[in-house]
Amino acid sequence: MAFDSVLAMLLTGVVAGWLAARLVRGGGLGLVGNMAVGVAGAVLAGVMLPVLGFGPGGGVVVTVLQATLGAVVLLVVLRLLRSG
Repeated sequence: MAFDSVLAMLLTGVVAGWLAARLVRGGGLGLVGNMAVGVAGAVLAGVMLPVLGFGPGGGVVVTVLQATLGAVVLLVVLRLLRSG
């Protein structure tokens, strides 16, 4: 994997994690935690959305929105696991 691809993935993860932390109250995990949740959310969305019938593609904005959706799902699950 090229350096610019890794950098783009990390930047997308940071943005997605930040957006997800804003959408899920009390779900923020700090910069590194949000970045990890954002990258994991991107992977989750990359697996989950095609199964639901949503194809890949669409550009940077769609990629960030898909990663944010996955990160929101992860933050909600993490919150449920921590509180229960």
